[in-house]
Amino acid sequence: MNIIRAILLLIFFITPIKANTIYNIIKIPNLEIYEINTKNKLKYFYAATPFRLGIQKNIVCSNPNNKDLEIKYKIIYKNLSRYSYNYLKKINLKYIVMCENLSISELYTAGIPDNTMKTLILDINFNEDYFERVIHHEVFHVMYLQHKEIFNDEEWIKFNNPKFKYAECSTCTSDIGLEKYKSTKGFFTEYSKSTASEDMAEVYSHMIYLKKNEINQIRKIDPILNNKISYIENKVKQIDNSFTF
Repeated sequence: MNIIRAILLLIFFITPIKANTIYNIIKIPNLEIYEINTKNKLKYFYAATPFRLGIQKNIVCSNPNNKDLEIKYKIIYKNLSRYSYNYLKKINLKYIVMCENLSISELYTAGIPDNTMKTLILDINFNEDYFERVIHHEVFHVMYLQHKEIFNDEEWIKFNNPKFKYAECSTCTSDIGLEKYKSTKGFFTEYSKSTASEDMAEVYSHMIYLKKNEINQIRKIDPILNNKISYIENKVKQIDNSFTF
């Protein structure tokens, strides 16, 4: 009788124990496991119900429907499979959280990196035209936060025309377009012009996403972007000299 009672108690508590374990690891409530057995050891979770985060509970995301989750997981997995376990360990990324309609203080965003918790939250509902590239943009932010001593904003600013000035913050400007410029002139996108770190993330994501011959062509005709691309290459090599774009 005691054995049966123990089994029933285990069944009753197994779901909350799982949820509580995830929360204890990355401090995000209402998550369930989607996939944890991956080649590069990334662990994927999804929002089972909406969650709120932050001291002021200003980070909000809702639960995705199963069909969207299945489709977008495959895209995210394909893109993040490019990164080896060693690379991810060096940039301090271990957990991916998938949800919909991600926002900070009512401003929608593609992702939220948290290198302290080794976590990247991704909005699987983000604009289809840029979704894949934005995944790498957010990976860069994880790396940037983990290695601030390597990425120097002041060095980066010197690559630009002296008359150009970034905004004070990425949300302090209307320059938010993600479409790639046909004529780059030192910047891949309008959003690149928001802040130095966003510019770096845009350069990194294009280096990952575009074909190598396209990047080489841009380097030939755009000396500013050529310098920026070289900078990102060199800094990433300092973190992991085996990584190739």
